[in-house]
Amino acid sequence: MHFRTKIAALLSIAFGVAAVTPSVAGEVNVYSYRQPVLVQPLFDVFTAETGHKVNLIFAEKGLIERAQQEGRLSPMDVLLTVDIGRLAQAKEAGIAAALHDPAIDASIPAQYRDPDGQWIGLTGRIRVIFAAKGRVAAAKDLTYEALADPKYKGRICTRSGKHVYQIGLLAAMINHHGADGAKAWLAGVRDNLAHKPSGNDRSQVKSVWQGECDLALGNHYYYLQMLDDPEQKVWADAVDVIFPNQADRGAHANISGMVLGAFAPHKAEAIALMQFLASEKAQEIYASVNGEYPLRKGVAASPALQSLGAFKIDPLPLDTISRERGQAVLITDEVRYDH
Repeated sequence: MHFRTKIAALLSIAFGVAAVTPSVAGEVNVYSYRQPVLVQPLFDVFTAETGHKVNLIFAEKGLIERAQQEGRLSPMDVLLTVDIGRLAQAKEAGIAAALHDPAIDASIPAQYRDPDGQWIGLTGRIRVIFAAKGRVAAAKDLTYEALADPKYKGRICTRSGKHVYQIGLLAAMINHHGADGAKAWLAGVRDNLAHKPSGNDRSQVKSVWQGECDLALGNHYYYLQMLDDPEQKVWADAVDVIFPNQADRGAHANISGMVLGAFAPHKAEAIALMQFLASEKAQEIYASVNGEYPLRKGVAASPALQSLGAFKIDPLPLDTISRERGQAVLITDEVRYDH
């Protein structure tokens, strides 16, 4: 089944649950920023193994605010989301409960867990450089820092600097180079842009294919999804996927993750689901369905991911990156990146 067809089919399943009904035993209420096509296969296996029904509420935005407004009456047992920014937002909003589960802690490296136990990573999302085939010298040796080199003036495309993916990368750069160094870097990237930041990660690859730029930033899994799309495959075929900074610290990784609801009405079932999502079986399913890297130790990447090759990941803890998000937003405004 085509990827978009699968999304449509599972969206109909998700929106069939118009509202989460009062709690009964054997149910788990999941608020999810993740599209149903990416999580429903996991829930199906979990239900088959445990008998616990998963009630899924999907939305592209507003779920954290919704749970915050619901307060102690919130039916949310588990929140699934992407990016350290949203995970940190859930913690800051007071809708997350601490969970220090021995099985989960032994499976997911500390780099990808909140020190207070209020969010836990599930899969890795690598911020890569898409380089035009045959148009970029020594592309495999590229670094994030190199994107500010004047030799690339007019040759770079990115989405808005305010997007969480870009803010996460800039927050990592602040950790590595300090606020002044990161600001100088971002100003250099701004000066090298081929046009005003716009669109999403896929559209940056399209711009490379169209010859508008030679280098673009994006998350790795979009490349795999484009290969699976007849219209977009030609875009993906026009670029090489570069994991930056392999000669030093490694590529920047963000995550998808999960949160235990602060007022979870089905806490036992919620923890059971979270244990399952961190299990070897679930991590394998997750990686094959959504093209992201499993975080559980010892779980192999899918064949599609393995085709991208081995690479080194920046060991900077996600919690450390998260602390610089506010500074990253200020710097983005100060250099007028989107203008």
